[in-house]
Amino acid sequence: MRIIGNIDHPVLKITVFKMENRISVKFESGLYEQTYKFRIGEGIESFEDVQKVVDPPFQAQVLQLLTNMHELKNQAIARNIVQEEEEEFDRII
Repeated sequence: MRIIGNIDHPVLKITVFKMENRISVKFESGLYEQTYKFRIGEGIESFEDVQKVVDPPFQAQVLQLLTNMHELKNQAIARNIVQEEEEEFDRII
């Protein structure tokens, strides 16, 4: 797999990879990432084709999905991880 380009975005890191018969586009934001894979022949043959498909509306929807992933993780942690109560120390006289 090799990097064939990056797409500029103010929040996301967008990297485009090519490997044999597919092109992958990875979106990263903080601890979260999402990858879309396209087979060569689906109308995407080059980095320029990827730039056309990964347009601003596509990028905005991916950013919303990554935001939702963050919220989902935080909600699961809040529901399932018991908050440790403040540790009490033995009283020394």
